[in-house]
Amino acid sequence: MDYFELHKLYKANSIFGRYITLNDIEPLLANLSTEIIGESVLGKPIYKYLVGTGKRRIFMWSQMHGNESTTTKALFDFFNLIHSDDELGVKLLSEFTFCFLPMVNPDGAELYTRENANKVDLNRDSLNLSQPESKLLRQTFDDFKPDFCYNLHDQRTIFGAGDNGNVATVSFLAPSYNEQREINEVRSKAMNVIVAMNEELQKYIPNQVGRFDDGFNLNCIGDMFTYLNVPTILFEAGHYESDYHREFTRKMIFIALVSGLKHSYENDIVNNKNEIYLLIPQNNTVFYDFIYKNVKINYDGKKIITNFAAQYKEELIDKIIHFNAYIAEIGDLKGKYGHYQYNAHKLLYSDDNDSIPKINQKANFCLGNDIKIVNGLKK
Repeated sequence: MDYFELHKLYKANSIFGRYITLNDIEPLLANLSTEIIGESVLGKPIYKYLVGTGKRRIFMWSQMHGNESTTTKALFDFFNLIHSDDELGVKLLSEFTFCFLPMVNPDGAELYTRENANKVDLNRDSLNLSQPESKLLRQTFDDFKPDFCYNLHDQRTIFGAGDNGNVATVSFLAPSYNEQREINEVRSKAMNVIVAMNEELQKYIPNQVGRFDDGFNLNCIGDMFTYLNVPTILFEAGHYESDYHREFTRKMIFIALVSGLKHSYENDIVNNKNEIYLLIPQNNTVFYDFIYKNVKINYDGKKIITNFAAQYKEELIDKIIHFNAYIAEIGDLKGKYGHYQYNAHKLLYSDDNDSIPKINQKANFCLGNDIKIVNGLKK
């Protein structure tokens, strides 16, 4: 199957980039038979979309962290597929009954924050259920009684798939159900689907699929649902080279969704692939957005050679996300990689301040007389 062509056909082109709010998706939701199931802290509607006639019941939710929008985009691409006359879309609706919450945290989406308007991380509220959004998510789970859950997130650019310099463009997790991280039939079902998705993604992003840490925390929604005996998969949409708008990654999430579901209905007899799942390299925090090596600086009257790193902060200004680079670490940087990496070849560092790189300082500086770095990038 040509998944690239499939995504091109059904991509929801009206939504793009990182800042995806309720205003962006409501025109698309208006074309679907959705239901408003409640409101956020600030009174924004939370939508549920129920579709399909199949016996397998799949529950998916996105953007419970407001600044994690890549999987929301992929969901709307998926909606276009299942509402087309494409044979695959028709098959998916006949095999599955889907329940979607495409934006659990609309307040956080508007503010571009991980937390909701009460500054609560909804993915740490599964026990207390202190927030209206958490209660609606749990109530939907209880009412729908899914056979499978897909917990859709983004992850930062800092993650690598292992520690060998391969970026984690997509990561998965079959969450634990107890402190011992034991593997039971419920986790095994999730692992089998992850293995199938990974096998497909390796064709497009070889060595760039990671496995998220499976430390148990019952406050996390995926751990809670696995504890309640429903196989759950955590999706983490990560970085791809130069893809800070996460448009290529969006395509990878779409491919993962479709290929995983296709695997599920084509393979009724589940083979135990837990060991293959465990071979997927674990996520490690090994990346910075920028690394500058072999930089000469004046330090206490002496010239020394050092390295330093800078990291983007995603800052919402006038409804536009600005990627602003700040110095994040200075030193050896052993085992660290940069999405952009520069060798200064012992050129002297200078800036408009003290001509010494400092943590949390904007990454605007010069190397020697000719190289100017503005917002992390060489000009």
